[in-house]
Amino acid sequence: MAAAYAEHRPDYAHAAVHWALAPAPGPRVLDLGAGTGKLTATLVELGADVTAVEPDPAMLAELRRELPAVRALPGSAEAIPLPDASVDAVLAGNAMHWFDMAVAGPEIARVLAPGGILAGLWNLLDDSVGWVAGLARVSGSAAVGPRDTPAAWRAETAGMHLPRTGVAARFGSPEQAEFPHGQLRTADSLVATLATRAGMLVMPDQERAAALGRIRAFLASRPETAGGEFTLPMLTGVLRVRRL
Repeated sequence: MAAAYAEHRPDYAHAAVHWALAPAPGPRVLDLGAGTGKLTATLVELGADVTAVEPDPAMLAELRRELPAVRALPGSAEAIPLPDASVDAVLAGNAMHWFDMAVAGPEIARVLAPGGILAGLWNLLDDSVGWVAGLARVSGSAAVGPRDTPAAWRAETAGMHLPRTGVAARFGSPEQAEFPHGQLRTADSLVATLATRAGMLVMPDQERAAALGRIRAFLASRPETAGGEFTLPMLTGVLRVRRL
C-alpha cells in the first residue's frame, strides 16, 4: 500500500514550497506526517535541513528507502519526537487535515523557533480547466473530495490551524495561496490514482467498479485524455501561519 501511495501521489510545486518557507527564520524544516516522502524530496532539492516524522511504519519504511540520507523518525503531530524550538518551519503535505489541532497545535508551537512557520500544502485539481471540472463532476465526492478543488479547498482549510475546542490558538492570521502545478498521467494511471482515494476504498466493490467505469469512459471521451500521456492541470494550495 505504501509503495502504491508513493507511485500515485504527485510531488508539490516548487514555487509553493518556496512561498511556504519564505518567512521562516532559518533552514531547519520538519516535514510532519511525511508519508512516503513526496514533500520531503522537494525540500531536500530546495536545500532545506529536513527532518521527516511519520506515524505509519510502512510509509516511514518507504520514505527511508527512497531518501536514506534524510533523518526520518516515527512520531505524529500530537507527539513530535523533537526538542523545543528545534525547527524554523513545520510543513505538512496533504496531512494537516488529519491533525487534532487541540493537541497538535501546542506541540507544533513547542518545536518551532520564535517566529517559525506552520504551512499545510495540498495538491488540487485545477477545475478552471473545462475537462478537469467535468472529471470532478463525473468522479463524485468519493474520488474528488472537499479539499481537491480550489474554491472548496480555500473554505475547508482557512481555519485548519485552529483547535476545534476552547484551547487558545498558537498561530497568527492565515494566508492562503495557490501555485500552478501538473502531473504527467495516462487515463489508466489517473483512474488507478482515483481508486486509491479514501472515499473510493470504503465503497462496496460493485459501486466502486461502476464509479471507476464512469471515470474511465469520461477520460476516453475527451480529446485531451484519450490519446496516451497528458499533463493533469493542478495547483498546489498553501495555508501559511506564523507561530505567535
